[in-house]
Amino acid sequence: MDTTLYSITPFDWPSIFTALACGTIIGIERQLRGKPAGIRTSALIILGTYIFMACSIYVSQAATMTDPSRIIGQVITGIGFLGAGVMLSKGRSVYGVTSAATIWSLAAIGVCIGIGQLGSAFKLSIVVVAVLFGVDIFEDYSQRIGQRMQSRYSDWRNRDDE
Repeated sequence: MDTTLYSITPFDWPSIFTALACGTIIGIERQLRGKPAGIRTSALIILGTYIFMACSIYVSQAATMTDPSRIIGQVITGIGFLGAGVMLSKGRSVYGVTSAATIWSLAAIGVCIGIGQLGSAFKLSIVVVAVLFGVDIFEDYSQRIGQRMQSRYSDWRNRDDE
């Protein structure tokens, strides 16, 4: 069997599958909530970041004057522009900030995969989903508490007016 067909040097299949799995884990959460950057976008951001990192490491091994950490800086800048495109301003409110932060986290996970930390990337994907899901539950709970407090304050204030 010819293994050159499956060779994708400087990339490796476990890293590619990890990138796709991590993107799918986070993307499912975003897609189920109807948010920007669903499964495809999340998987592609992580995969693309991994590809840039793997290429920079490959080039730095072949040349003596390259610095792979410069690619990380460029990824951060580029992802910042992508995240800014997700945010919308309407009146005094800004929407999409969480989606932009999620996109930034996706790129960071891609960097982890690019430097060979596949297990850490997978664990960080779980942490991102836990933050997105857990904080949402906490925000709903605190909003209900705030509404109850506002209602009690209004009732108390109305009694004093009588």
